[in-house]
Amino acid sequence: MDYSNKKTARIAGILYLIVVLTGMFSLAYVPKTLINWEDPAFTFNKIVASEFLFKLGIYSSIICYTAFVFLPIVLHQLLKQVNEFYAKMMAILALISVPISFLNLQHKFAILTLISKSDFLKIYSLEQLQSQVMLHLNEYEHGISLVSVFWGLWLLPFGYLVYKSGFIPKILGILLMLGCFGYLINFTGNLLIKNYLELGIATLVRLPASLGEIGTCLWLVIIGTKNKLTT
Repeated sequence: MDYSNKKTARIAGILYLIVVLTGMFSLAYVPKTLINWEDPAFTFNKIVASEFLFKLGIYSSIICYTAFVFLPIVLHQLLKQVNEFYAKMMAILALISVPISFLNLQHKFAILTLISKSDFLKIYSLEQLQSQVMLHLNEYEHGISLVSVFWGLWLLPFGYLVYKSGFIPKILGILLMLGCFGYLINFTGNLLIKNYLELGIATLVRLPASLGEIGTCLWLVIIGTKNKLTT
């Protein structure tokens, strides 16, 4: 069977690249730049001083989640000829994450309200506003932790399809499947183990997903697909 649908693969790759870049910006760069979890006053002042960057983070998230609506649909079209059932499961698990992700952004819009200096906020002291900002940032992080379950689960059927496809390197499929368990391990650790992040394993178990997703993204953008490989 000929699996060489380069156009579909390239579209999937471009969408994946959008997800990766906007996700890195909104989930890594902006929080690292603006948030100090141990210092509410610093975080509040930093967000006020860099409000445009904070808004760019929100906008980047919206682009990311919108692209993530179309990505699994295009990947389903590309990979359904490998296995229709797993392709459907991949798409469903990915799409479940989207409304959760969008709803979670309400916490960031609430922060914009808290730093807006609107008249109705004058009843709150500066310390109370700072505490409210940190509360919404924490709730946002809890939402990210919850949605990460589905960011992990979709990688299992996706990785299997990549592994069986014959036109994307098998190692990427293995990394994607391992990435699923990495997400689930981090979710479980963050929920059940106090000071889990201090153990230093969170980044390590997240590595297969990062390598697998970035590798697959670049393969689809640069190579597209090849005729089915012989094994």
